[in-house]
Amino acid sequence: MARDVQITFDCADPAGLAAFWAEALGYRTQDPPGGFESWEQALEAMGVPPERRNDASALVDPEGSGPRLFFQRVPEGKQAKNRVHLDVRAAPGQQGDARMAALEAEAERLVSHGATRLSRHEPAPPLGAGHLVMADPEGNEFCLD
Repeated sequence: MARDVQITFDCADPAGLAAFWAEALGYRTQDPPGGFESWEQALEAMGVPPERRNDASALVDPEGSGPRLFFQRVPEGKQAKNRVHLDVRAAPGQQGDARMAALEAEAERLVSHGATRLSRHEPAPPLGAGHLVMADPEGNEFCLD
């Protein structure tokens, strides 16, 4: 039996990091609970104090097929290289120079939203199609693949 998957990010600024990943993946913020027009309304009604309203954020795939992304505030910063990372498939079906140009264009777009470019790996046929290693605004590594 297949299971649903949620990907959880520990972070300092859940709303900010969620905004970056929404931009990167075309996701949207999860709707507030029924009966509320906004998360601010819902959190107010739940009695969540203002200083705790950025403790968590969640994104969903608007088409309903991708995993839910959950962002939770933690007190410690990132301390080491990720052992698991996301590959953002930014150039599916493309090869060679066209593929790398598409990856570079996406890297430039994401840098304008707070990402950092870390390295470029050139195509190395037959198995290596080429990719870029990036970091999100809080330093979590991901690849443009």
